This record gives sequence, C-alpha cells and structure tokens, in this order.
Amino acid sequence: MADIIVVDDETDVAFMIADYLQAKGYRIRMASGGADLREAIAAAKADLVVLDLNMPGENGFSLARWLREHHDTGILMLTGADSVFDKVAGLEIGADDYLAKPFSPVELEARIAAVLRRRRPKGLNDADALPAGQFAFGTYVFDARARNLIDADGVAIPLTPMELDLVAAFATRAGQVIGRDELLELAPPRGDEPFDRSIDSRITRLRRRLEKDPAKPELIKTIRGVGYLYPRR
Repeated sequence: MADIIVVDDETDVAFMIADYLQAKGYRIRMASGGADLREAIAAAKADLVVLDLNMPGENGFSLARWLREHHDTGILMLTGADSVFDKVAGLEIGADDYLAKPFSPVELEARIAAVLRRRRPKGLNDADALPAGQFAFGTYVFDARARNLIDADGVAIPLTPMELDLVAAFATRAGQVIGRDELLELAPPRGDEPFDRSIDSRITRLRRRLEKDPAKPELIKTIRGVGYLYPRR
C-alpha cells in the first residue's frame, strides 16, 4: 500500500482527504505545514505528498522545491485558484500533477493512482502500489468498487456495463486464460445492449476502445482454441 502525506492547513479538507484515501486502502499521515511535513518525512519516507499551495508561512512552492531537492517522492499540488501560472510554476518545480479546489475526492484518488503508476520503477508487478479493490489493466486501472476504468491521466473511460464486465474479468484474472463460455457468463448483455452470443465480436469492439493497435493487441491476447488472456506483468 502506498504511504501518502497530506499537507493542508485547512483541517476539514485534510480530514476529508485522509478519510477518503484511507477507505481506498492507502496509508495516510497528515501535516499542517512545513515543519510537520519535514518531521513526518524524517520519521518515514512517503510515496506521495498531497501538498496544498496556499498555506501561511512556508507555501507549497517552497515545500515542493525542498521535496524535489531532498526526497524521491511523488507530489500532487492543491490550490484554491485554477491559475495557469500557478500550475506551470508548480510543474516546473517538479510537481507530478496539479488539482484545483474545490475537487472531487474521486478525481483526487484517480490522479494519485496515476502519479504512482507513472513513478513506479520498471519491472515492478502491476498489482504493486495499488490500493485494495483496484486492478491494473495495462496502463489503465480498473476500480472494482466504483466500477470504472481510469487511464494514466486519471480520466474515466466511457464503457458500457458489458464492456466493464469484460474488463473486470480480465483485470481480476491476470495471467489466466478465460474461455469463451465463461466470458459469456461473466459479461452478459444488460439493458438495451444488443444480445450477441459471439464473444469474439465483443472482444473486437473492446480492443478498438482500449488497444493502441487493435490489430496487434497487448491487453487482450487470443489463445487459439481456448479463449482469451490478459498477460500478467
């Protein structure tokens, strides 16, 4: 589980973030400013710091610069103003991402997951650094609780319920070959979705939505005469 420090002098905001992320499986520590952050990082390193920009005393820019100079941690900056200048300045200092207040905790968590994936060392398994209930699917993350698929930028991919059922089947069974009959049971049509008994047609449509090159699929491999496979990484 990723270790995250939330730095915000607004207590209600800090507790809202902490409560939501803890429910998602992250380990959370809180700091009200620069002194608290330095003490927390001295006690134990963090995988990511959620850093408010506008704080009394030492501001987020100064703290982000200090973090980049002394620690290898992800930085996601928060600000009360959606200022292009602030965003560019924060990214130039070394922040990995930027989110303006007010924000949805769902978007915050998606952006955190995206930053952690981008910073993940090469060779690390897909399942590492993801909270409970989330599963890697190539460069995407499938959130089983929210039932959505998030790309590397933290944006939800619009998929039908049946397509999400297929993604869930592959993401939660990485490295396992799934037969066509089982896939039909796991991903039946819902509502107004057309009833098509050919799982091959459904896989083709999903590949068009998600694969970089549908003709050379990397997410969903065909195992001839058996079924399909999402390779474990």
